[in-house]
Amino acid sequence: MPDTILPNVSHAYTQVEEAVVHAVLWLKLGAEAVGASIIVLGILLGGYLFAKALLARRTADFNAIRLTLARYLALALEFQLGADILSTTIAPSWEQIGKLGAIAVIRTALNYFLSREMKEEHRAAAEHHVQRKAHQQE
Repeated sequence: MPDTILPNVSHAYTQVEEAVVHAVLWLKLGAEAVGASIIVLGILLGGYLFAKALLARRTADFNAIRLTLARYLALALEFQLGADILSTTIAPSWEQIGKLGAIAVIRTALNYFLSREMKEEHRAAAEHHVQRKAHQQE
């Protein structure tokens, strides 16, 4: 009797494991697609704002456009990192873990610097706005 139960449990385990692997692969693909879509949206919006600023000859708006694109890139990086993490949850090898570590460090550093630059630009824009208001009231 135990001999017939063990193969059935083993077979069921294998089926569940395959289902989980397939589900994770689909989730990874979805996260990558969302990340890529966010990048495309950011590029389209940035291109539109850039063309609009060029036509209006408002070169001062270029930093704001760059930061708009940076926001989209930062969000997309989070989705791409999530996809990479998902890919290593399925029987990871040391090579995959090493690649994930390198990718995570690079993306985290890039995201950190993008976020820092966005904060600095927001602070500078707020200061400029306050100075302009003060100048108008004089």
